[in-house]
Amino acid sequence: MNTQVKIAGQDPGLLGLGSILVGSLPATLLTDEAPDRYTVEAVFTRKTDRDEVAAIQGGETRAYLAANGFPTVELHVADRRLEIANTNLEELRDGLGAVLATRLAEISAALHAERAIAAHRYQDASDREQQRAAAVAALAESVTFARRPVETPSDDEARISDWLEEGGAVRD
Repeated sequence: MNTQVKIAGQDPGLLGLGSILVGSLPATLLTDEAPDRYTVEAVFTRKTDRDEVAAIQGGETRAYLAANGFPTVELHVADRRLEIANTNLEELRDGLGAVLATRLAEISAALHAERAIAAHRYQDASDREQQRAAAVAALAESVTFARRPVETPSDDEARISDWLEEGGAVRD
C-alpha cells in the first residue's frame, strides 16, 4: 500500500511536509493490536539540503519540540522523507503537525536569511575588489617612462650663476 495523503497549505519556497506515507504505517492501526506510538514517515515538499538536515536533526529542534509539548518525539531525515518517531497520527493531527510545519518554515527562513547576508557580503567584497583593481590599473596607467629634458647651461653666465648659488664665491 503506497497511498499518500496530501496535506495542503505549504509555501513551495519554504521547506514543509506534503504528505504521509500511509504504506509505512503499522498494519495494525485502528485495531486492538495497534501500538500507541510509532514512526510516521512524511514526505518533504522539496529536497532538503545539508544545512536543513543538520538543523532538523539538531538540538535546537529537539528543544523546540520539547518546549511545545512533544519531548519524546524524534526526527530523522531519510532522503526526501522525515521520519517522525515516538508519535502517532492523532498527535500529528492535534498539534504536532503544525509545530513541525512551523519549525521547518523557521529553519528555511533562517537559512535563507543567512545565505542572503552571505551573498550580500560576498558581492560587497567583490565590488570593493573591483574598485581597488580599477584604482591600481588607473595608477599604473598614470606612470610614464618619458625622459625629461635635461637643463644644461648654455653659456658661462648660467654656470657662474649656478656656482654662486652653491656658495662658491662672493661677489662684490
